[in-house]
Amino acid sequence: MTCSLCNRRLQSRKAAHSKCSRPLLNTIMSAEPIPSSSTNWISLLASIGMAVGPPLVYADQAYSIVKKKDATGFSRDVCAILLIANITRCFFWLGSRFETALLVQSILMILAQLALLYICILYRPKTSPESLGLKTRPLSFWQWNNYVQYIEFLAGLILCQAIIFLVFNHSEVYISILGFCALGLESTLPIPQLISNYKQRSLYGFRTSTLLGWFGGDSYKTIYFFLQNSPLQFKVCAIFQLSVDVAILAQRVVYGTPPPPTVLPDDDDLEQALALESESS
Repeated sequence: MTCSLCNRRLQSRKAAHSKCSRPLLNTIMSAEPIPSSSTNWISLLASIGMAVGPPLVYADQAYSIVKKKDATGFSRDVCAILLIANITRCFFWLGSRFETALLVQSILMILAQLALLYICILYRPKTSPESLGLKTRPLSFWQWNNYVQYIEFLAGLILCQAIIFLVFNHSEVYISILGFCALGLESTLPIPQLISNYKQRSLYGFRTSTLLGWFGGDSYKTIYFFLQNSPLQFKVCAIFQLSVDVAILAQRVVYGTPPPPTVLPDDDDLEQALALESESS
């Protein structure tokens, strides 16, 4: 009888102890891990690198053009693609508040490309269409004579996008399309340089540091999109852009960087350019 009574008391104590320990155990298990300061610093440095890194890729290209006083070999269409794509991405951020570091990256890239565009116009090749007064594109798009015309076009683009955004900013479909346009346009970035290299059979004037910056950055983006299981559009655009980078690397191996032969326009075009020059003088 005494043993039975002792067993009952022991079981009741165990049950009480179990009930008391469960809330404590649940609290410990559900507690969120305390973030370490080192993790925060790594995240901060990664965000700074993401924002500042891509614009700095073009610093060496700008320095090279200023040093040689010649923009031969670098396609100004690269500036056009980056300016239009990053302006569009800024409006995309207003509709879909993604990481702030990417917004800062777009703003810095716009400023960097405006500076690079000014340098390219200042030291444009003497055989460029605008230098000869030739028109090879409708409305001479992105082949204008002075820097102000480029600024006017970009101001008009910003105004049009602002009006459209104010009208359709509540539409998720519009915001999604806006993001795809910015992403898809940026994925075509290396194509003008690829064509320019093919035409002159040389990578003269195109800095190796810029090419390696493209390849390294696009490789990082591609791996990141797959690891994060990003939407299919991100993966496809990243793979496409990386494949063009590989093609330019192949051009670097095949063509090298010898100064290209001077390409003169046809006789009719040259006569027209000389006539326009004599009329203006």
